[in-house]
Amino acid sequence: MITNSDILLSLNEKLTLNLCLMSCSLLFCMSLSAETSWAAPKEREVVEARQRDPESTVTQEEMKAIYEEVKTPYKYGIVMRPSEGHSIDCPNIFRGDDAWYMVYVGIKGKIGYETYLARSEDLLNWKPLGTILPFRESGWDKWQADGSIALVDPTWGGSMKLQSYDGKYWMSYFGGALQGYETDPLSLGLAWTTQPQKPQPWNRLEENPVLTPNQPDARPFERATLYKSQILWDKSESLGYPFVMYYNGKQQGEGIERIGMAVSKDMKTWSRYGSGPVIDNGKGISGDPQIVKIDDLWVMFYFGLGWGPGAFDSFSCSKDLVHWTQWDGEVLIQPSEPWDKTFAHKPWMLKHDGVVYHFYCAVGKEGRALALATSVDLRKN
Repeated sequence: MITNSDILLSLNEKLTLNLCLMSCSLLFCMSLSAETSWAAPKEREVVEARQRDPESTVTQEEMKAIYEEVKTPYKYGIVMRPSEGHSIDCPNIFRGDDAWYMVYVGIKGKIGYETYLARSEDLLNWKPLGTILPFRESGWDKWQADGSIALVDPTWGGSMKLQSYDGKYWMSYFGGALQGYETDPLSLGLAWTTQPQKPQPWNRLEENPVLTPNQPDARPFERATLYKSQILWDKSESLGYPFVMYYNGKQQGEGIERIGMAVSKDMKTWSRYGSGPVIDNGKGISGDPQIVKIDDLWVMFYFGLGWGPGAFDSFSCSKDLVHWTQWDGEVLIQPSEPWDKTFAHKPWMLKHDGVVYHFYCAVGKEGRALALATSVDLRKN
């Protein structure tokens, strides 16, 4: 016969059992959560920048000589027009086995950037080939993939060919998960291919993103977002590293953009170099760096906005890759024509057969397109 006390005891036992099960379940979930949650950011080391050597100072005479070498007073015009509803930007040129190739980016309807490839026989007439960094279904770079070719031969008047490392050709890019025109936050990643002349998607690095604005070692000038980058292969390892990256970062608040450095031994793990930027014009934007070597000088071409004549291209020079002297004379290019009256900026420069070619993004009556200026007049009369 079951008494009331038996029933109460049974209920108490069930309650105790349920409490035990709930406690065990909670402990298991807490343990599982601890194993699967994001780990605390690993400690990252900023490489201390070398001190300026007085012997490495670039003289005004040297700066003037560089200007005379690279100036391109003849605007050839638009060389790549966007399709309907598109804008295109950021030309990067390299020499392939059989022709010239351009890596550039495009955006449609302010959704986000993708990266494309085009081909030319003469540097003047370009044919689009296809997409090489498309949108993704998910991830940190779902809606933004703005690529810049890496490890280009930096010799002025040289081959302009891509150099392979670890059997791969490389590209750095800024990526983001949000739609829009360069919507914050943006981070930097790497991609690679074995066939850079083919219009097919490049492989994104598993270690991506390699640099982000919220990493604990991010410097004040780059804590909002990271933009365009270029990676130089310094085979002399003058800084103790073979791979040197320059990129523009945006600070929080005012939105000023400056150019900083990072270094790597393997193209996968990157350390910030120095405690601050190497190009700082105090206001506006300094961005989209390209590095070449002219004789014994490193030359950085980049664009400015908000501290000169509209949006324009200029340059700085260095003997050690760290300390840069800004050219304070006439800018390399600025708005002057109907098709670049708003912006004439974002340079990619090369010298071929004695002619200097200055590719840039032109914003004007034909939208956002890609234009060319040269050191000699190539226009047909």
